Amino acid sequence: MKRHWVLGLLSIIIAINGTAFTRPTSAAPSAETAPNPPPGPDRFTVLTVEYKAFEWQLATWKNQKSICTVMIDHEGMPLPWEIYRDCGETIYATWIVQDPCMANNKKACKGYYVFPTDSYMEEKQIPLELEPASAWITIEDCEPVKSTSTNICENEPTLVITGQEPLPDESITRIEGTYDGEPFSCNEETCKFSIPETAEEGVTVEFWSYSTYGDSSIIYSAQVRVQTADEGNPDQMYWYVDVLSTQWLGQSAATCAASWDVFPPVGGPPNWLATPKQSEELSSDIPYTYLATNLIQQGAVDASACADSGLPPGGGVNQCGLEVSRPAVTEWQNQFDKLILSTAKETAVPARLLKNLFARESQFWPGVYEGVPDVGLGQLTERGADTTLFWNDAFYKQFCPMIYPEDTCGDGYMHLEEEQQVELRRALVGSVNATCEDCPLGLDLAQADFSVVVFAHTMLANCEQTGQVIRNYTGNAPGTAASFEDLWKFTLVNYNAGGGCLAEGITHAQGESLDLTWENVSPFLTGACSGAIDYVNDISK
Repeated sequence: MKRHWVLGLLSIIIAINGTAFTRPTSAAPSAETAPNPPPGPDRFTVLTVEYKAFEWQLATWKNQKSICTVMIDHEGMPLPWEIYRDCGETIYATWIVQDPCMANNKKACKGYYVFPTDSYMEEKQIPLELEPASAWITIEDCEPVKSTSTNICENEPTLVITGQEPLPDESITRIEGTYDGEPFSCNEETCKFSIPETAEEGVTVEFWSYSTYGDSSIIYSAQVRVQTADEGNPDQMYWYVDVLSTQWLGQSAATCAASWDVFPPVGGPPNWLATPKQSEELSSDIPYTYLATNLIQQGAVDASACADSGLPPGGGVNQCGLEVSRPAVTEWQNQFDKLILSTAKETAVPARLLKNLFARESQFWPGVYEGVPDVGLGQLTERGADTTLFWNDAFYKQFCPMIYPEDTCGDGYMHLEEEQQVELRRALVGSVNATCEDCPLGLDLAQADFSVVVFAHTMLANCEQTGQVIRNYTGNAPGTAASFEDLWKFTLVNYNAGGGCLAEGITHAQGESLDLTWENVSPFLTGACSGAIDYVNDISK
């Protein structure tokens, strides 16, 4: 790892309890200075609960002889596994396959039967894992830039690590960790220290907390980058700070940056990957022809004064119809802006990316595009739904129980039966299709609103798949192989043309010993993949 900032730096002064702690100047901690590995969480207790026990007997039909006692803690007959547990494998194997006894003389029947004999209150002990201690990381006295994880500081930034103890009678005793391999320790629940400028790839911070309970949190990790800039005024230096960590308490990092292991550009991402603070900043007034056509066809715009009522026989909209519908087109394309912004803040998918995607895919008409199986604001297909359900497990766990019982959803999308996967994909595609014959304008706009969130999670799935494609074909972490902006462009290729096209472009670029930039990869998107070039350029312009 490059460490240009180390040259000339002899120590970092850490403010702890009003004193100063000086980081060792060695490149790596020695065995004497390195903190001992923390023990990790070790929190188990036993709860004693009262319950009603039901006693059953399993007996033979032939001589009415009791063979074993079955104890259960629920109403109704014993379950098969309870018979197996209390009566053994041999008896269970006979009982589970025997035919029902239909004879009047029960002694003529073969096998076993069960009957209740008693019930009473009992106590049982249940092991319980308690919530462990944790630790969180943030920056002090800095302001977020463009609603991203980047923070701008007027003074040298202060990194703050805070321990958290969830148990009411316990507390955090100290924070330990390493900064770029060198140890630090603070004998309280909060640890603060100034951090200098780093190389562009940042440095690794590991940290954990200790509790009076006698254990510690797990070891957490963060990638921290600090870069300086004068913003055009050489007399005023600013520090730009980015932190990638599951424990980051500041503004959410740009989506997929953590899994890609890449920082956004210093000072924030380009405009097309930004999320503004106000929905008004997403406003647009583009004269979309497909949107105008639909508004006229559905009676939302009166173009009767135009030739052919604004809709010529060959299809589309004529110039008069486009001008007449202009106010309605502008209003319509901005009606989703507030929802796009709130979804972007919730999922960290860039708001401008979502809006540009909807503009390119559907011109904000959330129904079925004529002649193709794509539906909704982002034109989802069954193939796209497959990507969403496979690569976004968190979304799958939320969506699947809406269609199947939770026990059917099981261990993930890939473990479903093929028929169940097909039905789930079709259900997901249907969930973003706002077409409604009985609704005003033929659209259910509440369904369209729901689809905004679905498309954000679909984009998350595609950036995960993009990262895996790059790992598979380069052997490197995505952030090592490509820049933040180029990784997003590759994600749009994956969304539009599929992982196969992305893999083809990357493979050919590598074969020519080219860096993985959009300019180097896009020329190798040929044949059926070539449409992705205009697609990416249009959305990212």
